[in-house]
Amino acid sequence: MQVAFIGLGAMGYPMARHLANAGYRVTVYNRTAAKAEQWLSENPSGALALTPAKTALNASIVFTCVGNDDDVRSVIYGDEGVLAGLEADALLIDHTTTSADLAVELQSACDKQGIGFLDAPVSGGQAGAENGKLTVMLGGNEGHYQRAIPLLDAFSQKHALMGPVGSGQRTKMVNQICIAGVVQGLSEALHFAKQADLDIEQVVEVISKGAAQSWQMENRAHTMNANQFDFGFAVDWMRKDLNIVLNEANNNGSTLPLTALVDQFYAQVQKNGGGRFDTSSLITLLNKG
Repeated sequence: MQVAFIGLGAMGYPMARHLANAGYRVTVYNRTAAKAEQWLSENPSGALALTPAKTALNASIVFTCVGNDDDVRSVIYGDEGVLAGLEADALLIDHTTTSADLAVELQSACDKQGIGFLDAPVSGGQAGAENGKLTVMLGGNEGHYQRAIPLLDAFSQKHALMGPVGSGQRTKMVNQICIAGVVQGLSEALHFAKQADLDIEQVVEVISKGAAQSWQMENRAHTMNANQFDFGFAVDWMRKDLNIVLNEANNNGSTLPLTALVDQFYAQVQKNGGGRFDTSSLITLLNKG
């Protein structure tokens, strides 16, 4: 099967590689051409195209994984966009974390051309992408999902159809709400332990075996204690995601006081120059001494 992958950032680059390693003929496009050329040098069974439209030519399934709503639109629409190159009965899968409104918009555009669509944001960070252990949350119809399953298996450990188009994005919003609260709680806990003159490494070892355990504790507590914040998903991207969450909450009547507060904490991290730090850098606002 010939497939296409558009967007070779920290997530897309290894995801496309996993597809190639699984035996699919992968044509790639990246707005920074040098990144696509590097990918092709490492994956010689693939191919490189110069526009999204040419990338999509003859592809049964096209994956996109770019930055935000406007970035998605820039590679989907227009004479050189994906929709200009896709044939009827193809399938477009968007792994970008976007608004649910954009997912519905893309479905409408695809419907007009007889193209299938799935919104499919991912969780697991760069390490999950590198190791083929992502979680994929999808919105769309069952037939399109079944068609995508063999390809999703190439780079994920868990994927599920959550409902109609937009449901994948809304599930990802739930994911980000949980992360924001847990990271803030972990930051305060480690700060408290430090102020109490406890051995933080020993504290984490003990409580990580009980009810306080979380992915963030297992994977970030030790690096947070060491003031190391170069482990994947950046504050800048988290703020983009939380903005999507808070806008959706405003639309559906949800009350998210903790999420809104943590978003402002992340804004302060940005103001302090930590926009490219990973999300565990919330602790920098507490450990100032």
